[in-house]
Amino acid sequence: MDAVLQALSDPSRRTMLEVLKERPATVGELAELLPIARPGVSRHLRILREAGLVEVEQQAQWRIYRLRAEPMAELDDWLGDYRALWEQRLDALHTEIARGKKQRRTP
Repeated sequence: MDAVLQALSDPSRRTMLEVLKERPATVGELAELLPIARPGVSRHLRILREAGLVEVEQQAQWRIYRLRAEPMAELDDWLGDYRALWEQRLDALHTEIARGKKQRRTP
């Protein structure tokens, strides 16, 4: 999971994942969306591939990259405990705010 978190730390790689979430893409297609040269895009894709976030398929002279959802599901599972903690805290805050509003309306 450390490799996934490290891969997600870069905004360019997150942009690539957003594109790949919608559809498979080539290096050239991804390079058109980013202010970096193709070699830089290739390096970012290598990091994403090593983290297991993308897979590549060779089709003739093109390499087609696709998003792999499994590592994101693992990350979501790990974050679940933290999400539950924050939901409890936000629910408690909502309750306190509602109590304060009710007390202001009641003379």
